[in-house]
Amino acid sequence: MTSKIRVALVDDQALFRTGIRMLVDSQPDLAFVGEAGNGREGIDLVEATHPDVVLMDIRMPVMDGIEATERIMAAADLRGGQAARVIVLTTFDLDEAATRAIRGGASGFLLKDTDPEFLLAAIRAVHSGTAVVAPSATRELFRHFDSRAASVPEPEAFGTLTAREHEVFLLAARGLSNSEIAANEYLSEATVKTHISRILSKLSLRDRVQLVVYAFEHRLTD
Repeated sequence: MTSKIRVALVDDQALFRTGIRMLVDSQPDLAFVGEAGNGREGIDLVEATHPDVVLMDIRMPVMDGIEATERIMAAADLRGGQAARVIVLTTFDLDEAATRAIRGGASGFLLKDTDPEFLLAAIRAVHSGTAVVAPSATRELFRHFDSRAASVPEPEAFGTLTAREHEVFLLAARGLSNSEIAANEYLSEATVKTHISRILSKLSLRDRVQLVVYAFEHRLTD
């Protein structure tokens, strides 16, 4: 029997937490493991419950979601273990805070008023290692990354990719799924998954959303 995806929620609005808890609990493949009202409590919650996915509000008292995300990722790095996947939530469509949270290690960005079915799909997607960004804000969001620079030198690590890995990188940076990349490159999905894993390792990236950020920061999609 496949284990359930463990979900935690960090948000300062009690009514919102209740709604999300009920939504997650309604799904047979998800398990709601706890909630917290600010970032400081959220860090403690993650340490205590070890969730697979954390839904993290950005603006909260005591400690915001950006700092909480960074600390959760840093703690996982120190332990050498797999960090929880964090989806940051915001009420603002174009939000610099969301980009900062993604830079800090978050695996996705969603608006708080997103469709419930899309939120559930996002939880499952980031758990599988896929990048998730609010559909209405994808390109606008990443356009904020280092837009001041007229030109950015290609990172040395990027030059270590093989020709095939380079092709797969560019397709993944455009948001294509493994199946779409496989069809485009005439490869099996298993082979694409292997390429993605090697690319992430060579570029020292945590997951696919960081791959997308990396591509936009270094203007590799131009």
